[in-house]
Amino acid sequence: MNTSVRSFIVFFSMICLGFAFAQNDPISLQVDATDAPRQILHSRLRIPAKPGPVTLLFPKWIPGEHGPTGPINDLVNLKISAGGKSIEWRRDAVEMYAFQFQVPNNADALDVSFDFLLPFNSGEFSSGGSATAQLLDLSWNHVLLYPKGAKAATLQYQANLRLPPGWNFGTALSIASQTPDQIEFASVSLETLVDSPLIAGKYFRTVDLTPGAKPAHFLHIVADSAAAIEIKPDESAAFSRLVKEANGLFGARHYRNYHFLLTLSEHVAHFGLEHHECSDNRTGEKYLTDDDEWKLGAFLLPHEMVHSWNGKYRRPFGLATDDFQQPMKSEMLWVYEGLTDYLGEVLAARSGMWTNASFREDFAQTGAMLDHQAGRKWRPLADTTLAAQLLYQARAEGTTRRRGVDFYPEGDLIWLEVDVLIREKSQGRYSLDDFCKKFFGGESGSPKVIPYSYDDVIGALNEIVTYDWREFFQNRVYAVNERAPLGGIEGSGWRLAYTNTLSDFLKAREGARKTTDLSYSLGLIVKEDGIVVDVIPESPADKAGVGPGMKLTAINGRRWKAENLRVAVKTAKSSELPIELLVENNEYFKTCKIDYHEGEKYPYLQRDESKPDLLTQILKPKNAEPVTIEKKE
Repeated sequence: MNTSVRSFIVFFSMICLGFAFAQNDPISLQVDATDAPRQILHSRLRIPAKPGPVTLLFPKWIPGEHGPTGPINDLVNLKISAGGKSIEWRRDAVEMYAFQFQVPNNADALDVSFDFLLPFNSGEFSSGGSATAQLLDLSWNHVLLYPKGAKAATLQYQANLRLPPGWNFGTALSIASQTPDQIEFASVSLETLVDSPLIAGKYFRTVDLTPGAKPAHFLHIVADSAAAIEIKPDESAAFSRLVKEANGLFGARHYRNYHFLLTLSEHVAHFGLEHHECSDNRTGEKYLTDDDEWKLGAFLLPHEMVHSWNGKYRRPFGLATDDFQQPMKSEMLWVYEGLTDYLGEVLAARSGMWTNASFREDFAQTGAMLDHQAGRKWRPLADTTLAAQLLYQARAEGTTRRRGVDFYPEGDLIWLEVDVLIREKSQGRYSLDDFCKKFFGGESGSPKVIPYSYDDVIGALNEIVTYDWREFFQNRVYAVNERAPLGGIEGSGWRLAYTNTLSDFLKAREGARKTTDLSYSLGLIVKEDGIVVDVIPESPADKAGVGPGMKLTAINGRRWKAENLRVAVKTAKSSELPIELLVENNEYFKTCKIDYHEGEKYPYLQRDESKPDLLTQILKPKNAEPVTIEKKE
């Protein structure tokens, strides 16, 4: 669209809405991040205005975080002026993210300044730790305000950034100009700006994953040490393979270029957040150098890349809001996140980032965990999607009774079953891949949003294979089910079973979480310090009186150690004596006698030779043989 025409449309819409704001020029946003190592960002905005009442908003509902997570408490030192004269502002008494004031006569612009206090390790998503002495993860929604009534897709911003000397950066934003002291980015909409985070740091590397290809795909890595950004050729080849497999799965791209932003640190929040033309991926410093960290985090970048299609290009109507203050309705997260989680794990296997065995070990743990969850006896999966904004903040204790954000792992099981059903009912002619091409593919081009509904999903599935998909999802998503949906595992030629041997995947998970997981024997999970994380209702530990939050101090008269607990479970198999746990409950102690004699139990997938192995077919690469990742030193 012509720039002058766009400016006129924005100007006219603001007049019609009656706000003291009119955009003839982009809002100027200047961010000084030179104090990022001290956890402070300095923000300055110049906002075109006209005399009258104005409300400026701090972004509240952040896309992809599925809740009102904007960290308003970290906005400090807010000052507003016009023509060099200070303007008094007042926070709205109901909407805490809104600042109200009057633009004086003869003013044509506002000058706004504030600082943002970067959080440390605590916090979820982008409200969590995002800077260290060596690096910065910059979320633009932290450093801006915007006028109430303006649509994020049309409001224009011109961003400028200063970084500490010697730091390099990666982002999907286009650069208008750059000097050693400052980066000026091309003017973009507020929607695009918030959708385009930036990583920067002293130890930084960019890998071109598709040299010479259009569109381009880049992996930007920032870390707390030089050693952490050393990526091996087979690892970069696997990321390149991921790009090919993802594009092959969907058949079209909805980005100009794509940027994986990868932060490796023990001092930032660990999560992934999706964006149209990039993904914000934050994990441990040893991700590229440690086998276990690679195995546990292999699905992260595939998951977030899938969101470029499912979540950004196609988005449930309830999540496709016009600005960052409208509450989002998250009922369709079983598609938005559940399907994405499944496809991300499939792509991890197809690209060689996971072996098929790793995929099966992960799915076995998912199936067992959900099948032993008491919360599913009263709460349907759909309620976990509607209550996502609450469940993301829920404590770990009591998860088995409460349920968590189960639309991720249970989505894996449900969409595997969809994949299997399509293959069975079409005699192998079609698969879930065909649905993905139809529903998320379309015509390649620049980012845009096409919302979808439940009916749209049902209709697209029926165009691939006719089936009562509505009843299928009604039974698995909207109805209460005491058992996990294991039909996909069983239909793919495998079954959930239990062994007394801890798999490599579970060993790695226990090591990363610093827990001992005896969920399927005693029925409890214990931290390395002896604190009980959770207890499965009706399990032997539950019946013996063990509860979440208690602390194990001794096992059969010996001081608490994880290995002592495992030995006790193993030896009890050949003994009639109960396992005695001395537990502390606040200041009180008691002995819990667990009458359990069946030995250790850990989930795995067992091959069912009576059925074809559809799971191996599903995980087979579509474009070439997968890259094998060599063992780390």
